[in-house]
Amino acid sequence: MQPILSVKNLTKEFKGFKAVDNVSFEVGEGEIFGLLGPNGAGKTTIIRVIATVLAPTSGTAEILGFDIVKQPEEVRKNIGVLTTDIGVYERFSGRENLRYFGELYGLSGDNLENRINELAKLLDMKDFIDRKSGKYSTGMKQKLAIARSVIHDPKVLIFDEPTSGLDVLASQTVRNFMLNSKESGKCVVFSTHQMRDAEKLCDRVVIIHKGKIIANDKVEVLKSKNNAIDLEDVFMKLVKSSF
Repeated sequence: MQPILSVKNLTKEFKGFKAVDNVSFEVGEGEIFGLLGPNGAGKTTIIRVIATVLAPTSGTAEILGFDIVKQPEEVRKNIGVLTTDIGVYERFSGRENLRYFGELYGLSGDNLENRINELAKLLDMKDFIDRKSGKYSTGMKQKLAIARSVIHDPKVLIFDEPTSGLDVLASQTVRNFMLNSKESGKCVVFSTHQMRDAEKLCDRVVIIHKGKIIANDKVEVLKSKNNAIDLEDVFMKLVKSSF
């Protein structure tokens, strides 16, 4: 199967410090891929480079065959990125926020309104989507941020700690959205340090430590190889052995 996302020998340095060190992995259609590691491991830097926010020091990545360095505009058309910075226009309603970002992606008319209604249903936003977003709870804002990041129906979804700070119900809605996206054939990259969420959701994972990949495989294979009871146990054993 041809990969949708291909990361090739990616390195990112900041003043001589390698935040990402020769990272390579591939993600296919209809797959949730976990990008796992402790805070500071390099996960967010990888995401920013893939999203064309940062330029790689060396190596590259491709989205649907489009190179992040040579064809950044085509890459941006085909990805939706949710970062830890929720940021919404608080004077706008949820619907107005989504309409604004949809128009930036070239959507309009019935196509845009239908997409907004579809996302409101999928993310359980119908009860508050027409209220001013400045009055939203953290969970409501996170749902709106997810809807905003995928308003243009991209093929690749990249979620950076999407359940951070959310209550149980809001977290479950986000997890269900990722599963629905997988079922519809999307390529989903899920960056997290929450091993339980990753074990439930991910088909495959890479574990990043100090900018390097120390494991890349299916969850069950990693558990078997490391004689581990769960993914958290795998993670602890691999990180300790890498020192």
